[in-house]
Amino acid sequence: MKLIILAAGQGTRLRPLTLEKPKCMVQYKSKPIINYILETAKKCNINNISVICGYKKNILKSHLSDYKISFYDNDNFDSTNMVSTLFCAGAYLDDDIIISYSDIIYKEEVLEKLINSKGNFNVVIDKNWRELWQLRMDNPLNDAETLKIENNKIIEIGKKPKNYSEIHGQYIGLIKISKKFVSNFLKFYKSLDKNLIYDGKNFQNMYLTTLIQLLIDNLIEVNPIFISGQWIEIDSLEDLNAYENKGIQF
Repeated sequence: MKLIILAAGQGTRLRPLTLEKPKCMVQYKSKPIINYILETAKKCNINNISVICGYKKNILKSHLSDYKISFYDNDNFDSTNMVSTLFCAGAYLDDDIIISYSDIIYKEEVLEKLINSKGNFNVVIDKNWRELWQLRMDNPLNDAETLKIENNKIIEIGKKPKNYSEIHGQYIGLIKISKKFVSNFLKFYKSLDKNLIYDGKNFQNMYLTTLIQLLIDNLIEVNPIFISGQWIEIDSLEDLNAYENKGIQF
């Protein structure tokens, strides 16, 4: 089992905290976000870890110098998005792989559930998402994305919802891809038309949810791995303040 952490982003909504360091090094309760992720991985016996850097990459590599980690770089971090970041480490994708965003903190139970899940492409979905979103913002519908499930398979993800009935949960930024499927995953990505617009974005700025939807529509069934809370996303100063005020612990 491998873990790859996508940590190239600038974290503009967390400024001034990210003026001199990458988003994943912003601290929650005196500990950098990425340290929480690494500690959880260790508890779950994942030792093969890679981090894809971009913004302030030397600062991040120095911060992680005591860890046994391999690094990949997205030097175009300021003009690309999460999918482009992921495939900067294409050579690393050759085994069972966990893909994790770097601005989320999740409990050991969440990662264990994903590790133990069956199927070739699994996505962690929070069924209790609305409680977290209401803590972070006045109108959760404005920020949430569609997530439709039929017969325990995800059929739609990442669109703009018209109402809450189109949201059966929220994707948290954790994925597991099986060794059996990972080569097809790479081939599928390489086969995509780089000149097309995907959900309003060019190929280099495609969202990961867009890629998941393309997989659903063209190649494979995607399985939801349900959780109820036990995680947070730190995307803005408002998020930090809300969690601190609520006293959420990890």
